[in-house]
Amino acid sequence: MTSNLEAQLLALRQEGEKAIAAAETLERLEELRVNYLGKKGELGALLRSMGQMSAEERPKIGAIANTVKESLQISLDQQRAALEAAQIQALLEAETLDVTMPGIYSPQGRIHPLNGIIDRALDIFVGMGYTVAQGPEMETDYYNFEALNTPPDHPARDMQDTFYLPDGNLLRTHTSSVQIRYMEREEPPIRVVAPGRVYRRDNVDATHSAVFHQIELLAIDEGLTFTDLKGTIKVFLQAIFGDLPIRFRASYFPFTEPSAEVDLQWNGRWLEVMGCGMVDPNVLKSVGYDPEVYTGFAAGFGVERFAMVLHQIDDIRRLYASDLRFLQQF
Repeated sequence: MTSNLEAQLLALRQEGEKAIAAAETLERLEELRVNYLGKKGELGALLRSMGQMSAEERPKIGAIANTVKESLQISLDQQRAALEAAQIQALLEAETLDVTMPGIYSPQGRIHPLNGIIDRALDIFVGMGYTVAQGPEMETDYYNFEALNTPPDHPARDMQDTFYLPDGNLLRTHTSSVQIRYMEREEPPIRVVAPGRVYRRDNVDATHSAVFHQIELLAIDEGLTFTDLKGTIKVFLQAIFGDLPIRFRASYFPFTEPSAEVDLQWNGRWLEVMGCGMVDPNVLKSVGYDPEVYTGFAAGFGVERFAMVLHQIDDIRRLYASDLRFLQQF
């Protein structure tokens, strides 16, 4: 029996080495490993018959079995290394780049004129110590109106033609609501700038759009005055438009008192560019700030207005048409 089992083991080694050498894929190689060396493999099946041998025969057959197992494992390792190397070489050959081939043209992207104005404005205000804040475009009546000193019966509500939603919420008419949300979370002093999209029920024409963009700024601290507001606006407008004459005209906004419109002398005429004012004490009270301790100022402008002036655009609708002939000019 010993000689018969020994012959079977040697034949298994010869058969296995031949099959392993012929394996062309790693998957096939794994099948052979399981077939020969797995728990239910052929080598294991032969070794289970050793239980019928005498104690003198087992060491000899065991040594032969170990030799066969090691030989098969070496063959497996060598073939696996060869197959992996061949696989890598095939990938390298398939992915070889011909650097002499002409490239595929990809047109260079441009910054949209609205994004360009927003980026420039935020860079200026961040440089002055302001923090950028954003809020939801779908707002509640409280944040859009009531907290900004505009209760339901306030006549200033007629100034805001608003998109109301079925659930009682609305599309914000200005980014001032972002300032209220920010003040509720933070304690003074604060300096925040809020860019974003806003909505008004307006007839669309060359100078009006139902959807447009605003940037508003807010500063709250002890001892802030209208002089601080004027200085901030002057620095900002000069950074955008250059050293041009600026004037402030008395105006009205529900959430600031006193309030003013800001005009810029552009091409020989006065052009309205911003609204501003000192934060109304009622607004400070609505967020829990003591108006006897803190004062503040706010200002805002339409991004589309700035873009149209700076780039001499004659129709606001061009900014939303996605016409490549128009956008490639910037």
